[in-house]
Amino acid sequence: MARYIGPKTRISRKFGEPIYGPDKNFDKSSNPPGSHGSNAKRKKMSIYGIQLKEKQKCKYTYGVLEKQFALTFSKAASKKGITGEILLQLLESRLDNVVYRLGIAPTRDGARQLVSHRHITINGKVVNIPSCFVKPGDIIAVREKSKSMEVITNSLASNRSSKFTWLEWDESMMTGKFMSVPERTNIPENIKEQLIVELYSK
Repeated sequence: MARYIGPKTRISRKFGEPIYGPDKNFDKSSNPPGSHGSNAKRKKMSIYGIQLKEKQKCKYTYGVLEKQFALTFSKAASKKGITGEILLQLLESRLDNVVYRLGIAPTRDGARQLVSHRHITINGKVVNIPSCFVKPGDIIAVREKSKSMEVITNSLASNRSSKFTWLEWDESMMTGKFMSVPERTNIPENIKEQLIVELYSK
C-alpha cells in the first residue's frame, strides 16, 4: 500500500473533521464525499465499520501505513498498561510527529520529508528514518546547514511547540527536547483508541 497523496480535504470530509489541520475547503463543505450532499440517506454503519473507520482515521492522521500501524499496535499490546493509550503515545513518539509538534515542519508529511532528506538530528546524529521512536531526554535539532531553509523558518514562526507540555524548544539553538511521553489527556487528536483495540481484538 502506497502512502496516500490524494486530496486531503476529501479524506477530512470522510471522517467529518479536519484531521490534517485547518482547511478552508473543509470549512466550506464538511459533508461526506459524494454527489448527493448533506440530504443523502446513508446506510447505518456496523460496529465493525465504526471500528475500522477509527483505525483508518488514526492511520491518516499520523501518516502511518497499514504494516507500520499493525507493528506499532503489536508493540503497544506487549507493554503493560492501557493498550489504546500506549498506541497513541508510541505514535506521538515517532520522529516525524515530534518534528511536526515542535513546529519545525508545517505538516507531518513535511516533517517526514525533512527527516528523509537528512535535515534533522537526534542527540547530534543525523537520522533519516521518520518512523524511529524518540525517547525522553532526546534532543531533536535542525542540522546547522539546514537552519536557514525557508520552509523551516516559516514553520517555526508559528511556535507550535509551546502548546505541548512534553516538549521543550530552544529558539536560539533550533533544538527541541522530548521531555517525556505525553499523557493521553494531553494528546489533542480526536481519536477513540478503544475502538481500535476492539478491532484488533476480534
